[in-house]
Amino acid sequence: MAAAPKALIVDDHPLFRDALETALSLASGNTAIAAHAGSIKEAQACIAEDSFQLVLLDLNLADANGFDGFSRLQSEGVSCPIVVVSATESERVFQQARTLGASGYLPKSLGLEDLAAALATVLDGGEWFPPTGAADADGDDEAERVASLTPAQRRVINGLSDGLLNKQIAYEMGISEATVKAHMTAIFRKLGANNRTQALLIYKSALGLDDYSAA
Repeated sequence: MAAAPKALIVDDHPLFRDALETALSLASGNTAIAAHAGSIKEAQACIAEDSFQLVLLDLNLADANGFDGFSRLQSEGVSCPIVVVSATESERVFQQARTLGASGYLPKSLGLEDLAAALATVLDGGEWFPPTGAADADGDDEAERVASLTPAQRRVINGLSDGLLNKQIAYEMGISEATVKAHMTAIFRKLGANNRTQALLIYKSALGLDDYSAA
């Protein structure tokens, strides 16, 4: 286990952030350092200013739901393990998180000792997911396609999801409109889409947007 791992806890409930920090402390032998964020926007600001060895991410935040926040952090080029922490408990969602590239999925129903044990596994370079049975083949296929997108491609389709025009996406990313169009072509190819509308439908389905009101 690396010495003094630094983790970013992204959750809009202060009490649960504190509980996760306690579990991290137990998992790391009281060496972990934790920063807190209550939204994806706050998390992005933290990531821009510091480096982390682990991100613990709630699925349902004021500015994100489903795996939208997860995808937005990936689009920022986050390379450390991201572990989903959520009240949503279903085999489909567990598998979806794994397929999209999460290093773990921790149900909020876990007790403190179980949370600590799971986090110790992740800090040691492993993965921790609840047991699952048969996977949803269609959902996994969509998630695999979205997982193949590069960080730049994720930023483009996130901009599209936000209703931005090509020139606005180009401005936000500091690139040309021609480059945005090139990214869109690559996105269509990877997602198996013929147009923007179809690409967005596949993207939103894979991220499970609007399906996590209890997360």
